[in-house]
Amino acid sequence: MRVLGAVWIAGLCLVTVYACTRTAMPNGRWQGTYASGDVMVVARLEIDGRGNIYLSAPDAADLRGITDEQRTALRAKLAEGLQEDWADVSPRQFDFDGHVFRNPGGVAPQLEWDGSHMTAVVYLGMRPAIRIPMRAVPSFSDDPWTG
Repeated sequence: MRVLGAVWIAGLCLVTVYACTRTAMPNGRWQGTYASGDVMVVARLEIDGRGNIYLSAPDAADLRGITDEQRTALRAKLAEGLQEDWADVSPRQFDFDGHVFRNPGGVAPQLEWDGSHMTAVVYLGMRPAIRIPMRAVPSFSDDPWTG
């Protein structure tokens, strides 16, 4: 009887330790942008209280040789597309280990959370992953390019 009680207490302790060491999924809204010589990305992320993840990251690539005027127009077009299409974004589920969000059963990180900062990881074709620092926002802006 004592052995059974000890096993039960040990099991309860393990469950408690496991529950305390797991990091809760962050909730909130984030926006971020990325621009290099040949790529632009705008990203919007929302994680609700049920763990549904809404993520959209329209991009434009192969932009070498475009003018500053064309680049400005493209920024506006990406921001406008993000705003217009947001209502149609479907919720996703990711595996979350307290730091990295991955597609269920996947390996490649999709989002990274360090406890206070969110980073979106975007993959465009055969290019290396692009890490986009996201900033927490109370509500989404029509122009994610402005701070």
